[in-house]
Amino acid sequence: MVTSEELSFPRQHARTRRFTLGTPRAFQVTPDGARVLYLRSRGGTDPVTCLWSMDVATGDETLLVDPVALLGGAEEDLPPEERARRERTRESAGGVVGYAMDDDGGTISFTLSGRAYVVAAGGEPRELQTLTPVIDPRVDPTGRRVAYVHEGALRVADLDGADRPYAEPEGDDVTYGLAEFVAAEEMSRSRGYWWAPDGERLLVARVDNSPVQRWYIADPAHPDREPVVHPYPAAGTANADVRLFVVGLDGKRVEVAWDRGAFEYLAKVAWPAQGPHVVVQSRDQRTVRLLRVDPDTGETTVVREDTDPAWVELVDGVPAWGGDRLYWAADVDGWRRLVVDGEPVTPDGLQLRSVLAADAVGVLFTASTEPTEVHVFEWTPGGDSRGGVTQVTDEPGVHTATRAGGTNVITSATLDRHGSRSTVRRGDTSWAVRSFAERPDLSPAVRLSRVGERELRTAVLFPTGHVPGSRRLPVLLDPYGGPHAQRVLASMRMFYESQWFADQGFAVVVADGRGTPGRGAAWERAVHGDLATPVLEDQVAALHGAAEQYPDLDLDRVGIRGWSFGGYLSALAVLRRPDVFHAAVAGAPVTDLSLYDTHYQERYLGQDTGAQPYKVSSIVDDAPNLRRPLMIIHGLVDDNVVVAHSLRLSSALLAAGRPHTVLPLSGVTHMTPQEVVAENLLHLQVAFLRDALGG
Repeated sequence: MVTSEELSFPRQHARTRRFTLGTPRAFQVTPDGARVLYLRSRGGTDPVTCLWSMDVATGDETLLVDPVALLGGAEEDLPPEERARRERTRESAGGVVGYAMDDDGGTISFTLSGRAYVVAAGGEPRELQTLTPVIDPRVDPTGRRVAYVHEGALRVADLDGADRPYAEPEGDDVTYGLAEFVAAEEMSRSRGYWWAPDGERLLVARVDNSPVQRWYIADPAHPDREPVVHPYPAAGTANADVRLFVVGLDGKRVEVAWDRGAFEYLAKVAWPAQGPHVVVQSRDQRTVRLLRVDPDTGETTVVREDTDPAWVELVDGVPAWGGDRLYWAADVDGWRRLVVDGEPVTPDGLQLRSVLAADAVGVLFTASTEPTEVHVFEWTPGGDSRGGVTQVTDEPGVHTATRAGGTNVITSATLDRHGSRSTVRRGDTSWAVRSFAERPDLSPAVRLSRVGERELRTAVLFPTGHVPGSRRLPVLLDPYGGPHAQRVLASMRMFYESQWFADQGFAVVVADGRGTPGRGAAWERAVHGDLATPVLEDQVAALHGAAEQYPDLDLDRVGIRGWSFGGYLSALAVLRRPDVFHAAVAGAPVTDLSLYDTHYQERYLGQDTGAQPYKVSSIVDDAPNLRRPLMIIHGLVDDNVVVAHSLRLSSALLAAGRPHTVLPLSGVTHMTPQEVVAENLLHLQVAFLRDALGG
């Protein structure tokens, strides 16, 4: 039997889900600060996630839910709605992958194999007598009931067993209590209902997918299986019709009223003690409104409106309230700032990332002064540091946190240690939360720098033991390069794959160009109207800047690889700059940008898919320009970047007589959690690049 210590890096990387299994995550602190809840599997190769609790006073950990013991084995087949939810959130593990707790943390709800369960502190988990399958069970704030979705209906079950529907679909295309595709994929809204604080009413989203075009996702390797019908709102086409209702357990129901013609997107919903609020966004995403809802009439009042000539960014964690204070985020004078009761409170040069936790004491948030680092900050009224803003974390790295009842949980990743470290702090008490994540045999040696006139944040990695000046190395660019994601961060775990590729004989260059987060509004909006030119220019500039710093980079042998936007960027590179790039591996590339979803694509390129921004940014028409080796990889059942992207590019390349390689992945979605597939993909890419570059 081969142990994990004897596995090759590609197999270990695949088996550990990129070294994430066994890492504590999804922290919540009970309102009194006495306990911390979190998810963690039992080991670094164990994909079954358990629910744990820590006693803050003693540091003792308690296993609250062990799915294997509870089910008597592994999870059974998941409902398709749950599979879709996990795909949208990029959840690759199983077991308890989400949970909700009541206002005092005494009752926790979760789902396993499509069945609803609750567990109390110190008690045993028990299954609720509900209809199955159950989607997204959430205990109400008072701990008396659990709401859930079943076959598109929003139902509520008492903990003693009574169960009834409160919103039922009027047709096959309608659901209550679930998020539509673009909300889950692009707005970070994976939920479709929200409890009132007293547990007597709910805000429930009604989604009608009948206006949305249907796509049919089939796996040609299994012609006996029916295609999956998928409502997919591609750019320029109709979105789902989304409404919101206040649904009372007394049977009363009122619709929340706003100008849905002008504000098509329901972006965020919250029902704090201050009353229900919603955030709505216009189709062109240039206007966002925060609305207060009268739960008795459904009428709304505008609390705040933000506009921008390009787009208004939706920021995680807002709106939030601490006592009577309203916390918001807005781009003001070039920087994304924390806004308290309408007034920006963070200084120039500090780019807000997300709001983490708010209470009467103040608000925790993440922000950056240097884009390669993400720190936790706190704003408190009357503070003496930068107008009330105090930096909580100072170790160079990437940090996040949560807080309640005076207890903080801070999670940190750095360049000089593997994985992440989570620490529970309350007063003078501090406890480390154990991580069971495995460590790879390699340790990335990352050289961070700023290159070129735009000071592009760039990382360079060499083969382990490489002696400068000993030999020229073929170069591999390993970017993502697109909006909402960074690769160049002060965190070792960001560079495991890159170091492995370096150890195969490459000098690896990773660069974040214009459009990536952390460097201010103008930097992010530099891709507005053109997703191709700025990002490609910056990869070329980063390559040349790195070569000036490190003469061992052989610019006559340059390859590029990437997935999703990175796959698009890789194909773009060899099609438009074959003078610089000599080979490319494009994984799940977006090639025809009119085939991607409304909320993402229209933010940057507009609603007219025949207009110049789409022509400039799409790459299918560039097919006749290919004269470098190109490998295209795509999962055949990808419902996010559908395989049509790669097939259209391949067809255009064939029509132009341009040789290329296509690697179809049967049964694979936009993620590649399958162990053998994920392992061999790394080997195949290396073999292709070595052959193409002579490495």
